[in-house]
This record gives sequence, C-alpha cells and structure tokens, in this order.
Amino acid sequence: MLGLRRAVCEVLGRGVSSDLLSAGRQVVRCQPWIRERVSRPSAGSNLIQVARTYATKTTGVSSQLDDLPATLLKKEYGEVQKVEGVNEVVKRLLSLDMASQSDKLKIKIQQLVDKVKRSPDDRTSKEVKIAALTGRIQNFKEHIQKHPKDKANKRKMLMSIDQRKKMLKELRLTRYDTFEHVCKQLNIEYTFPPEYYRRATKRWQAKKALCLKVYAEVKKQKAEGLIKEWKPRQSRARRIPVKA
Repeated sequence: MLGLRRAVCEVLGRGVSSDLLSAGRQVVRCQPWIRERVSRPSAGSNLIQVARTYATKTTGVSSQLDDLPATLLKKEYGEVQKVEGVNEVVKRLLSLDMASQSDKLKIKIQQLVDKVKRSPDDRTSKEVKIAALTGRIQNFKEHIQKHPKDKANKRKMLMSIDQRKKMLKELRLTRYDTFEHVCKQLNIEYTFPPEYYRRATKRWQAKKALCLKVYAEVKKQKAEGLIKEWKPRQSRARRIPVKA
C-alpha cells in the first residue's frame, strides 16, 4: 500500500495521467496480495447486484403523463414570449424533456382544469377543484401500482377520493347538467353511495340468517293455519259521567 502511494505521488508530481495507470499496474504486479484481493469477488457482490437489478426493474404501468409532448414548455414559462428566441439548449431545459414529475403533473392538471372551468379566470369553482383532485388521484394510483407497500400515499389517495366524492355529490344535487359535463370530460364513473352503512361482522350475519329462518317458518305456519293472525283489539269509547 505504501508503494502504491509513492507511485501515485510521483505521477501526480509529474502531471502525466497515462503514467498514473502504468505505475498502478506495476504496483499491483509487485504486490501479489493486492492482485488476489482484486481478482477475488466479495461475498456480498452478488447480493448487491441483485439489489440493483431489483431497484432498477420497470413495471408496465401506463401513466397519464405519457401523452404530454416533450417540446411543451413548463407551466412557469408557457406565457413568456421571449422563450421562442432562446438557444435550443435553454429551450430544452425549460421544456418537459428535462422536467421533473411534479412539473409534468402541473401541466396535466392544467389541461384537465381547462376542460371544465367556467371562465378563463376561474380558479376556485368546484369544477376546477374536482379536476385538480382527479389528476392527483390518478398520479397516486400509478405510484401505488409501482409501490404497493406505500401506505402514506395510499392514505392520501383515499382522502382525496372522499373529498372529490363530497364535491360531486353536492354538484349533482345543485347543478346536474354541470355534474354530467364534469364526469364526461374527466372520465369519472360516479357510483351512488349505499343507503345503509354497516360493517358485516360474523355475529351480525348469523343473527340475520336466524331472523330470516324464523320469519320463513312463521310464514309457513300461517299459511297452514297453525297460527292465527293477530288482530288489533278495538278500544271501547269511555263513558263520560254526566253531572245532574
């Protein structure tokens, strides 16, 4: 190791890069223990290679951001007029070709908002909020398909779905034409909520099955005449005493 350091120092003193490689090879040849250590693979090399392969594997999940053109400018530079006359390298830096996931998501949300907004300056209506939530929900779905164990983003997705469902319900009750337009433009399939919410436990299922069985048996006995139908008793009119 000391010989290798001396060779490196000598080559760095000369300032020649090619001599550095030759000096390093000579030191490795002179020291046999260095050659054996370099040629012998480490115990965890195979494990590291497998981990790298697992980390870089890609899944065939289609994204909503695939249809965005790479030449499209970012949201911050879309309305700047002087961008068209800049250099190609600068224009590539300001476009979606080298943009991050969040920048592409902003462009996609803006495209969804443009489909349903009431006016060019509309930013706070329910239609705009529903469109923004739809873009985020789709992004969460794609992320969870790639990373199914990410519980935090799954919770955020469910919260966004509930928030959008409340807005759609209110929009359906107040302006049904706008509700149909929003669902058609954003490709949302609205499902009506159930009338009765209850968690189906084993005890509740057994109790319900017993009640249905008793009801069927009583109905059968009534049809055979074994049980008389109950009739409500007519109440008699009370006599009011008349004072003389």
